Amino acid sequence: MSKKALFVALVLLLGVILAACGPETVTETIEKEVTRVVTVVEEVAGEAVEVTRVVQEVVTEVVTAVPEPVEQPVTLNVNLGSEPPTIDPQLATDTTSVTLVRNLFVGLTQFDSVDGSLQPYLATEWEASEDGTVWTFHLRNDIAWVNYNPLTGETTQVNRADAEGNDLGPAFVNAHDVVYGVKRAIDPATASDYAYVLYSIKNAAPVNGGEEGVTLDDVGVTALDDWTVQFTLEAPAGFFPAIAGLWTANPTFQAAIDANPTKWTEAGLIISSGPYVLDTWIHGGEMVLVKNPLWINADAVQIERVEAAMIVEESTAFALYENNELDTVGVPSPELDRVKADAVLSAEYISESVLCTYYYGFTNNKPPFDDVRVRQAFSQAIDRQGLIDNVLKAGQTPASSFAPPGIFGAPPPGTVGVQPDPVAAKAALDAYLAEKGMTIEDFNAMGIVLMHNTSEGHARIAAAIQQMWKDTLGVEVKVENQEWRVYLDTINKDTPLEQAPHIWRLGWCADYPDENNWVYEVFNVSGGSNNLRRNCTDAVCTDATASEFDTLTEQAKLSQDPAERVELYAQAENILAAVEYAYAPIYHYTSSTVTKPWLTRNYPPLGGSDYFNWTIDVAAKSAAMGQ
Repeated sequence: MSKKALFVALVLLLGVILAACGPETVTETIEKEVTRVVTVVEEVAGEAVEVTRVVQEVVTEVVTAVPEPVEQPVTLNVNLGSEPPTIDPQLATDTTSVTLVRNLFVGLTQFDSVDGSLQPYLATEWEASEDGTVWTFHLRNDIAWVNYNPLTGETTQVNRADAEGNDLGPAFVNAHDVVYGVKRAIDPATASDYAYVLYSIKNAAPVNGGEEGVTLDDVGVTALDDWTVQFTLEAPAGFFPAIAGLWTANPTFQAAIDANPTKWTEAGLIISSGPYVLDTWIHGGEMVLVKNPLWINADAVQIERVEAAMIVEESTAFALYENNELDTVGVPSPELDRVKADAVLSAEYISESVLCTYYYGFTNNKPPFDDVRVRQAFSQAIDRQGLIDNVLKAGQTPASSFAPPGIFGAPPPGTVGVQPDPVAAKAALDAYLAEKGMTIEDFNAMGIVLMHNTSEGHARIAAAIQQMWKDTLGVEVKVENQEWRVYLDTINKDTPLEQAPHIWRLGWCADYPDENNWVYEVFNVSGGSNNLRRNCTDAVCTDATASEFDTLTEQAKLSQDPAERVELYAQAENILAAVEYAYAPIYHYTSSTVTKPWLTRNYPPLGGSDYFNWTIDVAAKSAAMGQ
């Protein structure tokens, strides 16, 4: 490379580096070869004559350049808290994955970011048949399927092809894509852990369960035309439009999945339909989303780039927030007192109730938790208010049952369900030990394991409850943790029983605001995930026997009488928490968040964070970062 070319490259490089600080003059002294034509007098044959010559010489030159300013994209810096297990809508089950799907894909309906009310999205309107068993959704026709090329930074609309490969032109999300996404979730080959949320659709449950005599063609979802999709239900369900909008039922692009069945969600391969596209996914490192310029409302999306870290340690993430490297973050419980007392941090702090419940699940068919007295002892020995006051410190509400306030059918906290009682807890365990002819040393030799996903916050809660069990019951419990993706597999009901922990933590957040989404879809032995392994007929719960709880939740799901549903859910909640003691509800969530003053964000009660509705004061953020 010549020195002149080297200088030009230097100027361009400096332009990139200095763009955020404004244009600066760059001066460089360079040497360059110059070619000149000169006339000289020479003696030729004894005579003086003028001769023209071409000569080259090296000269020194001072060059001054002002680099062109490079405009930086409006960037949001957040922390996911862990590696998302997936961004496949049909496979997502956790809040991290759901937030990413929310920003990458469109659903039939969506929840309002402020009040949680159901709103149109892909569907512009919908109606039910007179008997409430058939729902018809009418779709908009302008949401593009797009692919983003991370190498070029280009977002392009993909084309659709027919079965013979003929080009059918630009692809827009249509009714056939909805049918494909729904049936893909229900197809047992997909192995969707969340398929049960679609069991209200006719034949969804038997097809997903592999029942003979029914196929995907029998599932009650069909495209009446390109822009109209119809669902036939097993029974009336007034909350079905909310289910139809869940990520599990999101339309997905079949050609992309067929081409790369296991890798289609990777950057460069994914075909998506939402406000953002996937630029980068460094597994275990970070994800980057960039604004979809072909989005129907792209002009209203102010944040152009979302840089999402995967920092597990809350304390590390909070330190980055204080260093202005993250724009919003959860507050670790050990920092709450300092945050509330600090003039700056307290102004950035917000705490509010969240439609989520933190609980410990018991593996109901693994000894000794196959005995209700052991489960009762471990649940009643937990001092929930003490945990909140001394460890959590964010004003959470002690949970006696599952669904929190704000969910239709949820009993008020403390009115039904488990009541902490250390005396009753000790008596229940002593009765079990006496019947089995065991001492507490024999019991402890069983090696009881409490497992949680890796998190400083979960570790603090586990340590506190571990000590409560030791103080009240005299039991020794080993605490283990696993990375989030591995953990979710471990606590599935199909994990070999010897590998399953005795006790495990989870949080459940509302998918839609009805008790059906709680006691039925989480714990019912046939309609829910049943990770508790209640009433299982074999070790990995391929079949289970219904009990009174299951019958009540089935009745409540089918009832069209709101008052009757409320009563049935109260009974079911009480049985699960205080008769079966199948699990230990611990607290209903509050969010404890700090947000930089330059970020305007919301706190959606349902459906995950919607980054496309957030805004950043770019000048204020740049000033704070010294740019």
